[in-house]
Amino acid sequence: MIAFFTLRSFFLFLSISIMAHSVTSYGESTDTILHTKATTIFKALPETMSTDLYPTRAERVKLGRKLFFDKRLSLDGSVSCETCHIPALHATDGLPKSIGVEHRANLRNAPTLLNAALQFTAHWDGSRATVEDQASKSFTGKLSFGNPDEATVVHKLMELGYENEFRTAFADESPSLSIENLGKAIGSYERTLISPSPFDNYLKGDTQSISSYAKEGLNLFIDKGCASCHNGTLIGGNSYQKFGITKSYWLATHSESIDEGRYKITQNDSDLYVFKTPSLRNVAMTPPYFHDGSIVGLDQAISVMADVQLGLHLNPTEVKSIRSFLESLTGRIPSNFSHIESFAQKDSLH
Repeated sequence: MIAFFTLRSFFLFLSISIMAHSVTSYGESTDTILHTKATTIFKALPETMSTDLYPTRAERVKLGRKLFFDKRLSLDGSVSCETCHIPALHATDGLPKSIGVEHRANLRNAPTLLNAALQFTAHWDGSRATVEDQASKSFTGKLSFGNPDEATVVHKLMELGYENEFRTAFADESPSLSIENLGKAIGSYERTLISPSPFDNYLKGDTQSISSYAKEGLNLFIDKGCASCHNGTLIGGNSYQKFGITKSYWLATHSESIDEGRYKITQNDSDLYVFKTPSLRNVAMTPPYFHDGSIVGLDQAISVMADVQLGLHLNPTEVKSIRSFLESLTGRIPSNFSHIESFAQKDSLH
């Protein structure tokens, strides 16, 4: 939940505010007016996250799923993609900051992978372009899989007998087994992890699919200005924003350290404390919150955001209503997002 009033955000906020406070003369019901506002600002999840460049071909998804759960590809055999993205925790790990190989602490909180392929970039600081890019580079990341170089990863894949599966999944490429194709395979699998929620049904026209409390929260979410940055299909995940508009974020989060965000990458003053706006889908199921996992409870996270981003103090009733809306964003865990027990059996994937 990060907001920064860039020019784009300002005009979006202005248009939302006008829409939110306009009075209709067409005799529309309150529900209809709210639904109209919501469908202008938010979009339902698509049926697929596959693209022409990154297709979800069956053989690639099958291979990617197997690779996703294989700890043998890490430096010490202790880490897989699942380590930081556990199915039962809606593809997070429940930790403030993830733990990689040899118990090395990552710099930031692990966001959910559900629906993540729809984000405009990956990582909190946008240092990865796509889920494929993130996956391939994680294998040589010092704080994640810990392998010293790409050659080591490729050698492990060959030793573990993956060569034929890569040859099948990437039959039109030579070599078929490569770091790039490792990322593509895992990315293909991650692109199948779509989690539609009751709010998607609401956006598609079933206005009774979310509760009256959630509707009150939705209206507040729009009226208070939250939707100026948390909008679109993912209710976020589509822009960079500064964390801490009206006051420094760490004064509210009591963070143990101050993270400079994208500034570490770009060295541009305008990127100081700027992060990718996270998607709020499944947010009720993915504590702790913010880039450093500094806030445990969702109610507190809502209050902090209103404070440091909008300069607002929400009363308990308003917080409860907004939480009800956010809970309507909880989607079902995909049926193929499950741990694979055996890597020896070729038919272990369904």
